[in-house]
Amino acid sequence: MNIIPQKNSILVVDDTHTNLKILFDLLSNQGYRVAIAKNGEAALEKLESYLPELILLDVMMPGIDGFETCKRLKDNPNTQDIPVIFMTALSDSGNKVKGLNAGAVDYITKPINHEEVLARIEIHLQLKNLKTLEGMVNERTTELTETLENLKRAQVQLVQKEKMSSLGKLVAGVAHEINNPVNFIHGNLKHIQQYSLGLLQLVELYQKYYPQPEQEIQDYTEELELEFLQEDLSKIISSMTIGSNRIRQIVLSLRNFSRLDEAEFKPVNLHEGIESTLLILQHRLKASSKNPAIEVIRKYSELPMVECYSSKLNQVFMNILANAIDALEESIDSGNKEPTIVISTSELLNKWVEIRIADNGNGISEETSSKIFDPFFTTKPIGSGTGLGLSISHQIITDKHGGKLECYSTLGEGTEFVIQIKSSQP
Repeated sequence: MNIIPQKNSILVVDDTHTNLKILFDLLSNQGYRVAIAKNGEAALEKLESYLPELILLDVMMPGIDGFETCKRLKDNPNTQDIPVIFMTALSDSGNKVKGLNAGAVDYITKPINHEEVLARIEIHLQLKNLKTLEGMVNERTTELTETLENLKRAQVQLVQKEKMSSLGKLVAGVAHEINNPVNFIHGNLKHIQQYSLGLLQLVELYQKYYPQPEQEIQDYTEELELEFLQEDLSKIISSMTIGSNRIRQIVLSLRNFSRLDEAEFKPVNLHEGIESTLLILQHRLKASSKNPAIEVIRKYSELPMVECYSSKLNQVFMNILANAIDALEESIDSGNKEPTIVISTSELLNKWVEIRIADNGNGISEETSSKIFDPFFTTKPIGSGTGLGLSISHQIITDKHGGKLECYSTLGEGTEFVIQIKSSQP
């Protein structure tokens, strides 16, 4: 039962009637609300239904003395914060130390000096109010800190949501605009191949039955390099077919990555999402004049279809893989000749699946890895990163999918991110 402390109220505990009357009159005249108890047992019983702001407690009483009464008050969560001032004729330091150890805040020596009593009461009530105010300030500070953290998380989510929404729309729009003409080209390449083959066969028939054409035809045949054209045309058409297939794969990967039409949980193939992300990042994995190619080793196990927000999960793959590439590019400057990313997938017990993405870059310190998922935390130079990617990824995995995202790193050896989510949601 919660009992509200009575404001400006004091409980006086003393077995002497004269002392009780003196203190009752003195404190009442000062505007305090005074309650009395004649011994420790009576005081403890009264405190079960009444809480004063301060207790004046006699030390020497029949039954349980003041020391034991004070100890019991401090053992009770409802009364432990009430200031207790001992009243005693005992003036030796040993008893004072005993009382302070029992939980008292001060001593008043009998016979009682009125001005001293009032001064000490006023001081300890002020101290109690300050302590209460401090507690309220700390509590409010904690609430404001939590609110600020929630606002920061909400801001991160809003910024990233808008960013990914815009990116998703852009990607989907580009994919759509490319898709139609590419399909037109791809569909007609087969006909072009048939038509050109027919024309070449017709030319061969002319050469067979008219081996000595007119001089003008011979001159144009040499100018056209007909033999080379006959050999190269089929190769060109084959290359165009391969190129159009490649563009169609890229368009499909872009559409799979954005998946704007999949706002709900839907069973998807995680390997397709990973491959779509790798295809989009392919330009960063290839060798350049400055850097060797980054090798991607796939250790895929057979996985069930996984119910998830696929576009958000693809966003996680993008953030982690992009960070791995950044780390490997830094390690190349430090002498890493074989930059490698290893992607492993496996099915765990109880319908959980695991994706591990590891790089052999420079790694990060334990102190840094402990902050890696904090909003706005980044190890990149100013202007190179917002510090939102991994924070958002952690929220997507833990909040949106009820899973786990952990980072393990060793300086000089590399970093590994481990994603665990359930294949089916309850």
